[in-house]
Amino acid sequence: MRLYEIVYILDPALEEGAVTSKLEKFHALATASGGEVSAVDHWGNRQLAYPIARHKAGYYVVAQFTAAAEALPEFERLLKLDDEVLRYLLVLNEGEPTSGQSILAEITRPASDREEDEDEEEEEEEDDDSPPQFQGGRGRRRRMEGPPIQLLNYKDVSTLSRFLTESGKILPKRTTKVSAGFQRQLGSAVKRARYLALIPYTRRYEG
Repeated sequence: MRLYEIVYILDPALEEGAVTSKLEKFHALATASGGEVSAVDHWGNRQLAYPIARHKAGYYVVAQFTAAAEALPEFERLLKLDDEVLRYLLVLNEGEPTSGQSILAEITRPASDREEDEDEEEEEEEDDDSPPQFQGGRGRRRRMEGPPIQLLNYKDVSTLSRFLTESGKILPKRTTKVSAGFQRQLGSAVKRARYLALIPYTRRYEG
């Protein structure tokens, strides 16, 4: 048994009761070999970053469950046959919460480090045209926008957007100063978020 996470995008015309009934049918099939559903989070209707099957909005649900691998092919076959399932993404759960939040690290830094940062900030304020720089994973620290990210959640649109250019491309590592490992996580998370219409492929879809 392994822990999986699935994000459903359902027809926005469905009422919550109909959604619940549909999910119960899906999950009964996924856990038929002895697994169980551990969490179901209804996000409700949300605007899509780009149209899917002529829909501009979708009903999002995130669920986590344990299942045997042999139960998944029939489970996914049922999803593909259901016209009210606009799109879905099934992945192994790596510890992400069902909400669209990343897990941030709590760090305590010595006073000497804070004093050095204050000196660096005074120097950086003289050059306001420099690009924003972030910390992620074990990357070398530069100017830091908030606490470091311990686990990047592919559903965390606000955090992912910080690492994208105005045209929707991922900022290069030389700009963000993150580690190579974090950059790979970022690439995977952005691809998943784009597939789920949480962020657009290009900014031309916005508005």
